[in-house]
Amino acid sequence: MWRKDDVNSQTPLGVSPQSNPARAVVPTAPPISPKAAACISQGIRIKGELTGTEDLFIDGTVDGKISLANSALTVGPNGVVRAEITAREIVLRGVAEGKFTAGERIQIWHTARVQGELKSARISIEDGAELRGKVEAGKAVAKLAAPGPSTRTKKSDQTKSSDAIGTADAVPGAATAGAD
Repeated sequence: MWRKDDVNSQTPLGVSPQSNPARAVVPTAPPISPKAAACISQGIRIKGELTGTEDLFIDGTVDGKISLANSALTVGPNGVVRAEITAREIVLRGVAEGKFTAGERIQIWHTARVQGELKSARISIEDGAELRGKVEAGKAVAKLAAPGPSTRTKKSDQTKSSDAIGTADAVPGAATAGAD
């Protein structure tokens, strides 16, 4: 229950709520959402290595290496990225150049201009996007891309499965059109 004494105990010495009513109300900052992405806004330029566990939105310029193991990276429409990127999910809307590895998916919007090497379980490309480079997609790629303690076992299992099919010259991790 509110009492007049509570207000007096929170005001600075010599200032009464009656003389300055704005002082009696202490505004609090709105809570920050745990789902809010970190942001590199337009006009910011970063050279070097970025690592983290939060989602990241880039609308500025980044040159280097970006590692967001279990997070999403979005290159905004004004973003320019020249980097080696590893993330759970990558969304490209601006200019991107380099090597991109995603555990779940890579999404390329119609505003994107992408050049480089893409590896992911799923890749979607909107009509109008520019893409130049090498693309590997499918479940086998996702297994190789996901860091784990037994990568050696996974690689040997792939070799066995390609031999069983009878494709001796199959490249491990290569995707087949229409593969799910």
